[in-house]
Amino acid sequence: MPRVLAAIPAYNEEVAIGSVVLRCHPYVDEVLVVDDGSEDRTAGVAKLAKAVVHRNQVNQGKGTAIQTALNYARENGFDVMVLLDGDGQHNPSYIPDLLKPILRGEADIVVGVRQRNTSKMPVYRRGGQRILDFLTALGAMSPVTDSQCGFRALSRDAIESLDLTERGFSVESEMLIEAKEKNLRVAEEPIRVRYDVEGSTKGPLSHGFGVVDRILRIIAVRHPLLFFGVPGLVLFLFGLWFGLRTIELYNVDTIFYPGPALLTIIFLLLGALAVFAGLILNVMPKAVVRSLNGRTSSGPGLMGK
Repeated sequence: MPRVLAAIPAYNEEVAIGSVVLRCHPYVDEVLVVDDGSEDRTAGVAKLAKAVVHRNQVNQGKGTAIQTALNYARENGFDVMVLLDGDGQHNPSYIPDLLKPILRGEADIVVGVRQRNTSKMPVYRRGGQRILDFLTALGAMSPVTDSQCGFRALSRDAIESLDLTERGFSVESEMLIEAKEKNLRVAEEPIRVRYDVEGSTKGPLSHGFGVVDRILRIIAVRHPLLFFGVPGLVLFLFGLWFGLRTIELYNVDTIFYPGPALLTIIFLLLGALAVFAGLILNVMPKAVVRSLNGRTSSGPGLMGK
């Protein structure tokens, strides 16, 4: 049987962490709690519940905690890792459901999808989730149902392949974007989530804007042509429309209107610059990689001569 690790990033979760760990034990071989600089007794309670505890001295963010869990799973030879939150919102009894597609060889990452009709998600969170799902799907160039759910399972291939850099809550979106880039298969399983427990320590507004900012940065770095080129094309089309409108007004009234003409110039220049920037940023990294690979492959031959 494959060895399964449950990894729980936790920050100030002494009230719920013991229960979450104990409820995970029947479904996994080991439970790891990454205590991300908690100021309460999270680490001590987790140890009493028979979890392996890795403790950061200061709070470094959920993304860093997940990277720590990935490193632990690699070093200790686990075949599957299940990620879930330590605040009690995720029910560990759904772990077998998340494991099934991986154990059947059908998926590398299985994401829990919170059912809106059963989970009673607050309206403000539902609206924010849809925005984040759209941005994540844009970055992954693949449809995403629930990009921000932290309850997910990873196969050995995913554990070995993922190289995450995000430190905060945007790590969940980054994982799906990178999975698409590395041809990892992503599946979804319906789950129920509790919202009558205290969740994120950050306010929903600051949390949402922070995640949006980081997702946009990820898209800009990984897909510059999409990030700059599409808006640039839209601006260029607006410029053409204003240009045609300026010509039409001049033909009808024989009067030159400087306003539409100025907008034509501005939109055409901004659009052309954005498209050009997207093309350059999209080509340059690939050209540099090819150049470096060419030098590496030709090195031994030159040395031999």
